Amino acid sequence: MRVLVTGGGGFLGKAIVTRLLSRGDLVRSLARGDYPELHELGAEVHRGDIGEPAAVGSAVQGMDAVVHVAGDVSSWGPYARFYRTNVTGTENVIRACRTHGVRKLVYTSSPSVVHGGDDVAGADESLPYATTFEAHYPRTKAMGERLVLAANDATLATVALRPHLIWGPGDTQLLPRAVAQARAGTLRLPGGPDKLVDCTYIDNAVDAHVLALDRLAPGAACAGRAYFISNGEPVPTRVLVNRMLEAAGAPAVRKTIPPRVAYLAGCVAEAVHAVFRRKGEPRITRFVARQMTTSHYYDISAARRDLGYEPRVSIDEGLARLRLDLA
Repeated sequence: MRVLVTGGGGFLGKAIVTRLLSRGDLVRSLARGDYPELHELGAEVHRGDIGEPAAVGSAVQGMDAVVHVAGDVSSWGPYARFYRTNVTGTENVIRACRTHGVRKLVYTSSPSVVHGGDDVAGADESLPYATTFEAHYPRTKAMGERLVLAANDATLATVALRPHLIWGPGDTQLLPRAVAQARAGTLRLPGGPDKLVDCTYIDNAVDAHVLALDRLAPGAACAGRAYFISNGEPVPTRVLVNRMLEAAGAPAVRKTIPPRVAYLAGCVAEAVHAVFRRKGEPRITRFVARQMTTSHYYDISAARRDLGYEPRVSIDEGLARLRLDLA
């Protein structure tokens, strides 16, 4: 297959590119950077902004399928930036697929599109979209997902995957930030009763995307649907974070913060950044506080049934691999 992977230079995107190349697919990446490692792997690299229709159209031309991974995953920033990448960029991908006769579109979404801030314990895909969002990221990802699913028809088959908290060797987001804060002594874990959270080891996330790519077709069981993807191993947040820190050689975190205080800290940090126009992200935001202090894990039965998805790498095995990679 000739497959375009948008965001091919990122953590998940690069892993998908690597897997597709390893099985003999012709792979093209669309990313803003050059990413020489993708050239070395054998991918064709197109440099361009997902928000530019011409750049997207050029990258999509000649492809059989698109795996749309590119997105702004920050927890803070101006709405216009998120909208351009997560909504306009997705519109550009859908339009280019139709223009160039692409038949398959796999979209990387997020469980946060349905997480309104309360505990979510084992919910399935019948859970509706959240009605309120505390960050532009989940709001615009929900908009992008709706566009993708609405585009499904007899000529373009679409599916949305919602992998939860992707981690593993090569992680550029979740783990590095936690490690840096743990080593600086600024990381706090939620106090109070244990809150359960699930996660997705990187190889399992790649499996889900490749399975969806292969099974997707007009009229297929997965066409026009969204699926939660995870390891299927909900554990207390404090346990998961400290096990990851231990595997990365960082100190365990014992200090806790009450959920309400964490949320208030996020409000204050966001206000300070906005008023003083500080660059970068606040150390904590309302969105991050909610994610850290609530249970959120999901039923992956539908992905097992329709995609043949099965998490092959457990948390224990993933941590062992992480230790070896960082040794």
